[in-house]
Amino acid sequence: MTATTPPFRADEVGSLLRPQRLKEARAAFQAGTLDSAGLKNVEDECIREVVAKQESTGLKAVTDGEFRRSWWHFDFLAGLDGVELVSGAKAIQFAGIQTKSESIAVTGKVGFSSHPMLEHFSFLKGAVKTAMPKLTIPSPSVLHFRGGRDAISKEVYPDMDAFYADTAEAYAQAVRSFYDAGCRYLQFDDTVWAYLCSEKERAGIRERGDDPEDLKKNYAAMIAHALKAKPADMTITTHVCRGNFRSSWISEGGYEPVAEVLLGELPYDGYFLEYDSERAGGFEPLRFLPKGKKRVVLGLVTSKFGELENKDGVLARIEEASKFAPLEQFCLSPQCGFASTEEGNILSEEEQWRKLSFIVDVAKEVWGEV
Repeated sequence: MTATTPPFRADEVGSLLRPQRLKEARAAFQAGTLDSAGLKNVEDECIREVVAKQESTGLKAVTDGEFRRSWWHFDFLAGLDGVELVSGAKAIQFAGIQTKSESIAVTGKVGFSSHPMLEHFSFLKGAVKTAMPKLTIPSPSVLHFRGGRDAISKEVYPDMDAFYADTAEAYAQAVRSFYDAGCRYLQFDDTVWAYLCSEKERAGIRERGDDPEDLKKNYAAMIAHALKAKPADMTITTHVCRGNFRSSWISEGGYEPVAEVLLGELPYDGYFLEYDSERAGGFEPLRFLPKGKKRVVLGLVTSKFGELENKDGVLARIEEASKFAPLEQFCLSPQCGFASTEEGNILSEEEQWRKLSFIVDVAKEVWGEV
């Protein structure tokens, strides 16, 4: 790992608050008063602007803010062969708030071909001037976990082993395809590992007929297969959080139940770990991080609310984390994206940029680089 290899000392998870102009364009498109070409023009303009803003903030990796998406996960998953976006599905329940009623269903053989986000990445790559373009996609585990067995056609997949194998290979093909498109920094966003740390979520898993420990093994196997396709000069990280919608969350519980597998066994290059509240537990699970091989990006700055963190408090937290893994293997980021869905979290764009600038400044102070 070098200063030019991601994850960077000051990094970000992925999604950014949608500008009002983009929100209005998407609403007009949904209402039928703006065509797809008109929407794309607005998206293109907003992405160019947000890329330039990220670069001027000092970030060394930039995203398109997920500006072409409604959801952090469903838009990508629905672009896979055999997967459809379903309207009228049961809403996702967060603490005190629900999402709109959409989900995904597996109706055919899962595969990866002609995915629209290949073009999305190519546009991002062309918009970047000084930084590294970063692409975020949901982890393969999310395709199963969100709806479970009930969302997967029993006619297409009477045997779940075949589903897991096809999904793993689809993601391996995705890794190869994004690499061929020029992507050298890819991230698998994954709420599932955090849910597996929650007693409430684990109980829910059992109620629907799954075993949490079996899921852990199946998900680890899928991810490991996908990462075997990674060329040596490509970085693939993961981001783990406990849910993020309109500044709310779903699960609670520290990383201890999954840390040995997640940090010690899965062949990721880095881990963006939520650590902005007591819901994430302590730093003790970081002891499973292999020495010298990977980086953990400490999500110590919340993306859920606008109040800026106290610098001394963040520095103290970094020092506390370094009791369990070397400081050299840490970076700093927000605990999640600022807009995992197009609705966005409850803070202003000005507050969002202030937090990203703060992360850059703290990283310079701690590591002398960003």
